[in-house]
Amino acid sequence: MPKNILVIGGTRYFGKLLVQRLLRAGHRVTIATRGYAPDPFGTRISRIRVDRRSEQAMRNAFRDLRFDIVYDQMCYSPLDAAISVRVFAGKVGRYVMTSTIDAYRDAAPRDAFRESDLPVLAQPIDTAYPWHDPARAIESYVAGKVQAEAYLVRDGSLPLATVRLAHVLGGPEDFTARLAYYVDLVRMKGTLRYANAAARVSFMEAHEAADFLAWTGMQDFVGPVNAACDGALSAFELHARVAEVLDETPRSGKVQPEAPGLLSPFDFATPLALDTSRAKALGYRFGHTRDWLDDAIRHHDLAFV
Repeated sequence: MPKNILVIGGTRYFGKLLVQRLLRAGHRVTIATRGYAPDPFGTRISRIRVDRRSEQAMRNAFRDLRFDIVYDQMCYSPLDAAISVRVFAGKVGRYVMTSTIDAYRDAAPRDAFRESDLPVLAQPIDTAYPWHDPARAIESYVAGKVQAEAYLVRDGSLPLATVRLAHVLGGPEDFTARLAYYVDLVRMKGTLRYANAAARVSFMEAHEAADFLAWTGMQDFVGPVNAACDGALSAFELHARVAEVLDETPRSGKVQPEAPGLLSPFDFATPLALDTSRAKALGYRFGHTRDWLDDAIRHHDLAFV
């Protein structure tokens, strides 16, 4: 049965891919954005132009609307979460928040994190912090996502599923330049400095991120769920794979650990991999990094040339 679905932030990268999947499945889709980025969907969707961070604007935009599913790609802080609660409580059948693997950064180290390894209810919530200050967007990203989750869980008024996505790579719209970092380094015959060759990180390709989000919306489970392809890789292993695909010699050297991601985008002193047992038990089957990573590397190599 077609559903009435709102996607907050559906005009770039895997958000756009999510909208494509929902349309193909026959659902009625509305996207809500600030209206600055174009989209390719034409008359197939409805559009609402709104400032996600303004409660009054959100109230005005959605005052008389109800949705079967809301996908919130733009919930970055407890302030955003509080707006969602006040705008959508009692008016949605399912609320899917896109979260991140980085939520586990400060958890006790382990080879692969389960959802329960992040004690959401124990997280402090700081509503006085200037979350909407653009100058602090990068430094506040991880804490903002964790506190947004904590706010939504503690409030409890939304039928919440929280998707903790692995690092998303690949595709022509990958604006992060994280995989490109390793491709460029190899092609320029640079040396990778790394902290721990065994500190593996989970990844997934943009299309699978969209597939998993679409699938999650159609389920009825609640709570957090990890999403990642099988085949985690450390920064050292990713760099070596890039060199192999490009028929280059990898150059690397072990150094003392720096802050996470400082030596290179996916460099960590300890693993940051996801245990996806819950998603698999619920019926989802992930692909493997070997299914798509080599093609993604070649794509970025062509861009470098």
